Amino acid sequence: MLISKHCTSISRYTRPMRNEFTAVIERDGEWFIAWSPEIPGANGQGHSVEECRESLGAAIQLILEDRREDGLRGVPKDALRETVTVQ
Repeated sequence: MLISKHCTSISRYTRPMRNEFTAVIERDGEWFIAWSPEIPGANGQGHSVEECRESLGAAIQLILEDRREDGLRGVPKDALRETVTVQ
């Protein structure tokens, strides 16, 4: 496992988070439904597997953006933020 660490000021952090998640996709009649075990509450749906996967991806992105905003609320301006990348 490779782990790298980058340290940056919160005010200058603009790089979006990138990661891969598991998509569990099931057929339900004419629809495909999906969820991700790594991101509770993330669900997708669509008439095709691709549409369903894209819907799940959008849901995951919204949840992670919301969690990041919540997590950074009240952090002092002079605090450092470290980014850890696991590959």
